Amino acid sequence: MAAPRSVAVANPLAEYLIRLGDDRLVLGHRLSEWCGHGPILEEDIAMANVALDLIGHASSILKLAGEVEGQGRTEDALAYWRDGTAYRNALLVEQPNGDFAVTMVRQFLFDAHSVLLWDQLSRSAHEPLAAIAAKSLKEDKYHLRHSSEWVVRLGDGTEESHARAQAALDSLWRFTGELFERDAVDEAVAAEGVVVDMEALRALWDTMVNDVLARATLARPSASGMRSGGRHGRHTEFLGHLLATMQSVARAHPGATW
Repeated sequence: MAAPRSVAVANPLAEYLIRLGDDRLVLGHRLSEWCGHGPILEEDIAMANVALDLIGHASSILKLAGEVEGQGRTEDALAYWRDGTAYRNALLVEQPNGDFAVTMVRQFLFDAHSVLLWDQLSRSAHEPLAAIAAKSLKEDKYHLRHSSEWVVRLGDGTEESHARAQAALDSLWRFTGELFERDAVDEAVAAEGVVVDMEALRALWDTMVNDVLARATLARPSASGMRSGGRHGRHTEFLGHLLATMQSVARAHPGATW
């Protein structure tokens, strides 16, 4: 995997927070697309609740990012009035829902990373971020339990569900490496007390993912051909379509209050 391009930013902490917020905002919107279309009623409600949690996490983080940035942008302005190249989410979360197996595998791969990341950030020296991380961690643990149980159920289920889960894993795996990349932004925020031991996080993620894949009788794909770029605004074509829908109401009624 090629090293990420180093990009100088005026406010690394704001940039870091926007990355955290964008991951959850985009994934939350993706999950919301299932509302009314779930395979069973209970799961329809569960995915809607997870989507609401993620968007709530995004709102808190983007609000803090706007305050740190100091340019007067609220969480709504950051969510609805940036173009795709200004988004900093990982490529994994913008991938289309596909079938139910794709959605659950994507969710599991992200949830495993998110739980471990929030755990480290909850001990951050930056108190506002640590408080958000501690609250989000409690909800993300539920998300992880939910998605991992579905991966096991699908992988170790019928021949059809196993094949779909393996195909989803094979397709999405190339986007996981980006979750563990470090660049100048990470180095800069570490100096402000936002320290993440990415090597330790990756080792724990590997252990967690390997355990679930083994129980799901799924084969872990190779690490070749990893894709990245989302942290620097280089996205797949899918993000543009997502933003067109997500931002449509706000942009159709600029300045409206609700």
